[in-house]
Amino acid sequence: MTAPVKPAALADAVVAAFAPVSLEEIQDRADLQTRVDRKYVVPTDLVVELLTAHPHLGVLEIDGLRRFGYESVYFDTPDLVSYRGAAHGRRRRFKVRTRTYTDAGDCVFEVKVKGGRGETVKERLPYGLADAATITPQAAAFAGTVLHDTLPDAAGLVDGLRPTMITAYDRTTFVDHVAGTRLTCDTSLRCAPARDQVTDPGGEVVAGGERVELADCVLLESKSPGAVTAIDRWLWARGHRPDRISKYCVGLAALDPALPANRWHRTLVRYFS
Repeated sequence: MTAPVKPAALADAVVAAFAPVSLEEIQDRADLQTRVDRKYVVPTDLVVELLTAHPHLGVLEIDGLRRFGYESVYFDTPDLVSYRGAAHGRRRRFKVRTRTYTDAGDCVFEVKVKGGRGETVKERLPYGLADAATITPQAAAFAGTVLHDTLPDAAGLVDGLRPTMITAYDRTTFVDHVAGTRLTCDTSLRCAPARDQVTDPGGEVVAGGERVELADCVLLESKSPGAVTAIDRWLWARGHRPDRISKYCVGLAALDPALPANRWHRTLVRYFS
């Protein structure tokens, strides 16, 4: 019997066969700041089969790397307005986070807004690495502007945002040039409360103490301007429908069972128990 492929080996063992694509090419052809995301949690072996069936895809490569470390710090109010908006399925909801690209040492501040028709709009601001766990006055003003049309009290809400959750994972990104769509493959997902953050000797913020992990599975995200992608249809034909999963919300719910989490019950039971 062939041994199952470990998630960490995905980029190294399988992705080497794909043509490289630069970040500039992805931004030109499939930037997708306004998009529809469909997420799936699947075994690594299935990802290998999926990629083998779609050899025309290109893979993001930067400085010879095809698998990249990501770390995100999520911000929410003390009463978790962002989390509860997602938990209760409100049509208009938001997330505020910083995202650090650990291999490059770059950081951005991001505000994601879910629109009334299910589309995700993401706005970002270049950010200082030293500020990754905080919201600067400039970032607060930026968030207030982005959220103004979605939330009636955006300014007051932004003033109450505090670091709540840290996530870390590895990502490999594929692009379909013709269709203008993307597929991301996230492995080794770890989630920890922001209160457990510590700083290593090199200055990088890392999560310590209590945490949950998504082990031996890959989180796929199919990203398109709206239409169903070839990747979606391939997965559906094999019995895999989109999963309700948000790294922030599922991680927080797994760490605090008292939170309302019916929306992610199946995902929590299957992958985070």
